[in-house]
Amino acid sequence: MADTQILTVEKPVDQQVLDAFRRWGFLEARLDPLERHSPRRHPALALDPEEFGDGATLGRRWYCGTVGVEFMHIPDPARRRWIEERLETEPPAVDQEGVFERLLEAETFEQTLQSRYLGTKRFSIEGVTALIPLLESMLDVCGEEEAQQVVLAMSHRGRLNVMAHVVGVPISYLFAGFEDVDPRSVLGGGDVKYHLGATGKFETENGRTLSMHLVSNPSHLEAVNPVAVGRVRAKQERLRHGGGEKPERAVLPILLHGDAAFAGQGINAETLNLASLAGFDVGGTVHVVVNNQIGFTTEPDAYRSGDFATDVAHRLPVPIFHVNGEDLDAVVRVAELAIEYRYRFGDDVVVDLVGYRRHGHSEIDDPTITQPLLYKLIAEHPPLAEIYGGRIGKDADAIEERRQAIKQRLDEAQREGAAMEKKPRLATLPDYWDDFYGGHCEPADDPRTGVEAETLAEVGEALAAVPDDFHLHPKIEKLLEQRREMAGGSRPVDYGFAEALAFGTLLAEGVPVRMSGQDSRRGTFNHRHAVLIDVEDEHEHVPLAALADDGVFFEIYDSMLSEAAVMGFEYGFSRDYPESLVLWEAQFGDFVNGAQIILDQFVTAGEDKWGLLSGLTLLLPHAFEGQGPEHSSARMERFLQLAAEDNVQVCQPSTAGQYFHLLRRQAKRRWRKPLVVFTPKGMLRHKASASELATLSEPRFRPLVGDPNVAGAERVLLCSGKIGHELIAERAKRKDERTAIVFLDQLYPFPEDEVEAELARHPQAQHLVWVQEEPANMGPLFFVVPRLERLLGARGGRRLRTVKRSESASPATGSAKAHQLEQKTLLTLAFELR
Repeated sequence: MADTQILTVEKPVDQQVLDAFRRWGFLEARLDPLERHSPRRHPALALDPEEFGDGATLGRRWYCGTVGVEFMHIPDPARRRWIEERLETEPPAVDQEGVFERLLEAETFEQTLQSRYLGTKRFSIEGVTALIPLLESMLDVCGEEEAQQVVLAMSHRGRLNVMAHVVGVPISYLFAGFEDVDPRSVLGGGDVKYHLGATGKFETENGRTLSMHLVSNPSHLEAVNPVAVGRVRAKQERLRHGGGEKPERAVLPILLHGDAAFAGQGINAETLNLASLAGFDVGGTVHVVVNNQIGFTTEPDAYRSGDFATDVAHRLPVPIFHVNGEDLDAVVRVAELAIEYRYRFGDDVVVDLVGYRRHGHSEIDDPTITQPLLYKLIAEHPPLAEIYGGRIGKDADAIEERRQAIKQRLDEAQREGAAMEKKPRLATLPDYWDDFYGGHCEPADDPRTGVEAETLAEVGEALAAVPDDFHLHPKIEKLLEQRREMAGGSRPVDYGFAEALAFGTLLAEGVPVRMSGQDSRRGTFNHRHAVLIDVEDEHEHVPLAALADDGVFFEIYDSMLSEAAVMGFEYGFSRDYPESLVLWEAQFGDFVNGAQIILDQFVTAGEDKWGLLSGLTLLLPHAFEGQGPEHSSARMERFLQLAAEDNVQVCQPSTAGQYFHLLRRQAKRRWRKPLVVFTPKGMLRHKASASELATLSEPRFRPLVGDPNVAGAERVLLCSGKIGHELIAERAKRKDERTAIVFLDQLYPFPEDEVEAELARHPQAQHLVWVQEEPANMGPLFFVVPRLERLLGARGGRRLRTVKRSESASPATGSAKAHQLEQKTLLTLAFELR
């Protein structure tokens, strides 16, 4: 690329421009290894030199032989100039022998698996085998930049090859997966081999050792991307708060995408948007599109509207490199440039590695049915190692000799794998997980969560204090005065202050706290005010941050308007900072279904599939208050349907004090499980749900809150959440002294012992009623009723009745008056149903 002439044409490329380029000696761009120049595949590829010595820029794109770069859209002239200078600089010599050896090892690995496990899915890398030298070249530059850890995320295509030749997993371990050794160890659980995570070491050319981490992922393409970036942020935070220098340089993410998935999956746009947001920035993510120019059976013109699969990255001012996967010298060069750019500017960068797919979507798929001409061409196309070997002067005999030597090593690895009696672990957990455990909760792991009144008062005063020169909004001034009264015990504690006290006391005990969500700093319902804004110059004061000593942090961020990527990021953060309390809050609980893939595949199933724990806490505002079908329900039923094997905790604290204890329990327990909290809306400041300061000094969270005012009741109403307080108000209105109202504050794991003990307090009760405000096909009813009936059956067969809204396709009415009529009916039935 030396002496490249840069020409910019700032208008659409028309025939006159094309003719001019032909006169200048340019031919069609050579980005496609199969040299198909159909407009369906590369409609915007401009002209290219027949001899790869010159280059040209058309609009935003620069082309030179087998490389294209989009960078003219970057507004920063220094960055554009850096790219131009690097493109025009003679690249260093490529270790062609080393590249050839890596190619041959990767292809021989695939060919061996194909011959020995015929008909078994492995999602071969053949056709884009250049991915291996591309990644290794990237890692070599990372070593030169003194990186310590690299986090990889990718889907199934080529994953086993990356494990073997980049991450450093022993190949015998992978053969053990194909042999399916020790099947009893994963009965009812586990995952397929091309989804599993892995850890290892990579030795760079300059002798540095990089810790490699390939993140476990589901088949839901691209969903792993924000998870991986969140894990990187957590690893960087560990270094930052542990005294490490330049954490953004020490740890970086490399995300590998499929071409159809990068263009089609919306979570990519969300993840890209995290790039420079406060609280989510990781100093640049390297994106590699493993472009085999087809999506399962779908042609490019059916999976993208733009010129390239990478066009979604135009939302960021970052360079996009396109490179022909069969020009290995160019691949190595682009890999080096991408990492150099990331370290130079601390920004994202995209590499589009253009290749093809030798087999079908998987090895049991026949692609000749849908792409007969393409696969006729592929069948005649030689493997990349042979092509490159010939280019660097190796004859067929020399290539075959090396292939046979590699096969001998693979034979030995297969024998070792087949002889294994136990399924090998592909990943080793960091030592910061040593103190935590999963599975079923140990009964003794029920820490004291109460805090002495003196400490509460001290922390409360600190939370209500502001610098002398800080100019408060009048409403906030009043709020802080109320919080001082709460801290002193003269006013009941509401939810907002209970949460602040939970955070503050945890910080004082050395527990870091991180929280994000839409409008979370203030709180959707104007209840949190974790960040105070000076009304004269808008500078900020964060009272909780002042309680954090060195090595401990309090972070709270208003997130972008996304559920999936932000929840995925926080799940990832929780995976690499288990000793912290990590929270994600929905603006309304109804919107959590925007992250359903993250919930289904990571939060609730991560332990069962991959043996990976998380303490992520989800705060989901939930209550039927006449605000319509999209502002009423966090879909409790869906979480309870996902609950099994003690994989998650599902709670709805009935009071501010219970919320305080629940948050502290989540942080102090060694049992690391996700916590789903259905939080109130209208009850946030209601005196019925407020708690006396003394309740925060009680020993611990109570999964069930019994009725202390009624013993030997004739009617027992069991419920969860806001409806319980409405039932109490209705009872008082009726002057009913024979009805007990019992709150289930923990729905899962179901508090069977506590329920049984409470029912024993009312042995003569003739009417046992489950009451909920959700429709019959929603809420906890389907989950709770069978468990209650089983307990009642064991105690003489007493009958359980239920009160709920009629089943409905949507959660709630949009009419406030209709809601009031429905709610009145629920309350009446609860007390009068026979």
